[in-house]
Amino acid sequence: MKKYNKMLWLVLGMVLLNACGGKNTSSNVESPGDEKTAKDKTLNTGADILQSKTPLKKFSTYLDGFHFYNGNINAQMEAHHYVSQLNEDLYQAIIFDGNDENAKIMGVEYIITEKLFKTLPKEEKTLWHSHHHEVKSGSLIAPGIPDVAEHELMEKLVSTYGKTIHTWHTDQERTLPVGSPMVMMGFTKEGQLHSQLLQERDKRFDISTDKIKAKRADIPMPAVDPMANAWEKGQVRQFVISHKADSAQHKH
Repeated sequence: MKKYNKMLWLVLGMVLLNACGGKNTSSNVESPGDEKTAKDKTLNTGADILQSKTPLKKFSTYLDGFHFYNGNINAQMEAHHYVSQLNEDLYQAIIFDGNDENAKIMGVEYIITEKLFKTLPKEEKTLWHSHHHEVKSGSLIAPGIPDVAEHELMEKLVSTYGKTIHTWHTDQERTLPVGSPMVMMGFTKEGQLHSQLLQERDKRFDISTDKIKAKRADIPMPAVDPMANAWEKGQVRQFVISHKADSAQHKH
């Protein structure tokens, strides 16, 4: 009965998602371009009413956390995740730089359970980060849902792994999504995440990370696969823009 009640709270929390826990973080950038015309606004309204948004309706869970660029732990940013659970072992998330109507899509994250992570090739594992510290430290939150529902969710997420790619580096105040996509990582120890980022987040959401951390003390710390968080061992994997194809084309 206790587990049933927890799951009931979880479902109710998801229903309440749109009513609380959001619309308090603006986008980091103002993109160039003219204002939407009256015609565009009419077309958008019509499409919103008439077209199905089936895949988007499945992104029912909102998580707020922090990432850094793989290979540069001092380049940090807040990341607003809107998550869809595909099955018991696989989630997918769209990541935004805010949670209001003007938020920009920064990238995506795929989240898998320990069971699936064990099936990955060794090289593939170097692209993934663990969520153990994000959960146990309280830096990863699910704003707006009841404590019992969030605790239930974090019990599962603590042993998962994420593969994250950012395509728009809004933390650098870029007005457009330019530059190479970047592999992102998650924090693994106290003191790595800049305290100012955490304090600003806590103020906006009216929460205390320290209190959240204390509430999660009963969540068991999982054993982390040594192939994850490869950056800790100096094994950095990052995208490189190659011009080999251009060179080959010019030769013909």
